[in-house]
Amino acid sequence: MLFGLHTGPQNCSYEELVDLWRYADNAGFHWISVWDHFYPAMLTPEDALGSCFEAVSIMTALAKETRHVRVGCLVFCMAYRHPAVLANALATMDHVSGGRIEAGLGAGWSQIEFDAYGIPFLPIRDRLDQLEEGIQIIRSLLTQPVSNFEGRHYRVREARCEPKPLQDRLRLWVGGMGERRLLRIAAQYADGWNVPFISPELFGQKNAVLTQWCEKLGRDPASITRTVNVGLAIAPNEVELAKKREGLRQQFGAALELLEPGMLVGTVPQVVDRIEEYRRAGADWIIVALRAPFDREGFQLFTEEVTPAFRR
Repeated sequence: MLFGLHTGPQNCSYEELVDLWRYADNAGFHWISVWDHFYPAMLTPEDALGSCFEAVSIMTALAKETRHVRVGCLVFCMAYRHPAVLANALATMDHVSGGRIEAGLGAGWSQIEFDAYGIPFLPIRDRLDQLEEGIQIIRSLLTQPVSNFEGRHYRVREARCEPKPLQDRLRLWVGGMGERRLLRIAAQYADGWNVPFISPELFGQKNAVLTQWCEKLGRDPASITRTVNVGLAIAPNEVELAKKREGLRQQFGAALELLEPGMLVGTVPQVVDRIEEYRRAGADWIIVALRAPFDREGFQLFTEEVTPAFRR
């Protein structure tokens, strides 16, 4: 089992992010990622009043401020940037990182951002079309000398992306869990799959559907890395855990009921048992998702007492 850290680059300072990144980078984590929003990832309309670092810029900083981890984004919204522009950014970041970049791609969901920035918020069918067209363009530009593609939403003609990434194959991920279309796109085009804040039981169901799509398309299911983002509220004892639960209620409000099945909430043994449930459901990696105010104490407890249980 590999472990990652997903850092929400919102409502915090750059220095706070760097401190967290460097800690995880030096503590043996395999992966650190950011997310792609212009406003804070919202639980209430008031959340839009906070601050949020832009994804390409902050991911480049993450690449520069770390030395060991894989560097990713979960996930870039395809509609926010033309895929050819994003491909060039990814190739550049790969050079900055020394060949450690991986790219998550998704269809996007935050309509308030689309509306505020004048980006058409298309029906989900069309946004999935954008995702499917875009991932093909990005793959081609990152691997082929010249790329041509003609789609409903995007087109490139005799397009080039130079320099190419340092690594031979910059891995592309698909994020989400729609069974009819999204998981088929993942099975057809992706190197990795990620889904956030769902229970081990639901993860297992979605993971099985992804495997079924791979089999239908003639692809080896083992060629796709399966990962889950989970929240974290960990404490050394039940008394301290009650305080952490109250912190979750203050941070997430009414959304906590929806999100808690996809969180690691408990003492160290309880969190270890929960991760084991995800492992049995097919998760290759566990990625701990933190948003400000970052619980450094809890993350350190997780690092020092939970992750070693899966490295023996």
